[in-house]
Amino acid sequence: MTGKTELPQTMTAIAISQPGGPEVLKPQLRPVPQAGPDEILIRVRAAGVNRPDIAQRNGSYPPPPGASDLPGLEVAGEVAALGENAGRWRIGDPVCALTAGGGYAQYVAVHASHVLPLPSGFSFHEAAAVPETYFTVWHNVFERGRLQAGETLLVHGGSSGIGTTAIQLGKARGARVIATAGSAQKCAACVKLGAERVINYREEDFVSVVRQVTQGKGANVILDMVGGDYVERNYIAAAIEGRIVQIAVLGGAKTSANFARLMAKRLVHTGSTLRPRSDVFKGRLALALETEVWPLLASRRVAPVMDMIFPLQEAQQAHERLESGQAIGKIVLEVA
Repeated sequence: MTGKTELPQTMTAIAISQPGGPEVLKPQLRPVPQAGPDEILIRVRAAGVNRPDIAQRNGSYPPPPGASDLPGLEVAGEVAALGENAGRWRIGDPVCALTAGGGYAQYVAVHASHVLPLPSGFSFHEAAAVPETYFTVWHNVFERGRLQAGETLLVHGGSSGIGTTAIQLGKARGARVIATAGSAQKCAACVKLGAERVINYREEDFVSVVRQVTQGKGANVILDMVGGDYVERNYIAAAIEGRIVQIAVLGGAKTSANFARLMAKRLVHTGSTLRPRSDVFKGRLALALETEVWPLLASRRVAPVMDMIFPLQEAQQAHERLESGQAIGKIVLEVA
């Protein structure tokens, strides 16, 4: 490893002691990881908390082969050590990064191509709330969903980290945005971010409202993290040639649907997961984000919505907050 400064031998990390609830998250002393030839070592200052972390903790979303067993898919901090092929990075650079795991720790080794400069004017807390959601939204809404200016985007779970990001990016790139959320407070937050209409799904039928708002045309792109009975309803709410992008199935992975609607409307129903994708794929996404999205972050036309910040040792409470359904935007761990 080149470009190495004096590093400690051990670090504090939050490990999953066994599959289970938030209480299985336990602080541990771990060896500081070594940066491989294509990696950099980041001294973590903040780490984002995401739904996949909960799935990993529950035992339903294991890390991909070769990845750290520690949770944590996004971090911000400073470059602490460089592999031989670290490219543009230098010791001390402030960065944020998408990780395959290991973010809940004082140090994490990350593929150099998955690292991005800290957005101009951003704190480490804010920057740690960017990679996982922005990588996910960019790929699914704008690459798989092919959202264009002037089209209508329907965002389910509008007050989540993914949802708040999708609303802002959709609006910034000229789309008309409709969102769903589960409380008056969450709906108000979505309106503030730029959603033209927000549907309280506990009180209104999103299919009817979408059709009304679009004069019967429907949504061109639907970003769905619910699944279950939303699949059939999305088909009804979608426009002719609409694209439905599945990124989670919080409402159930199995359902029945009338595929005659899919055929009649010439719909595309696609989906993806980010964590298992190749290093090359994630590196390409990082380049796209730096070109297309980083200027929007620097100008504050888009920015992560921050819910709460917890110390690393309170990862259990951070997971409890996320699972409570009360969060609006992103939850972040502060790493001392």
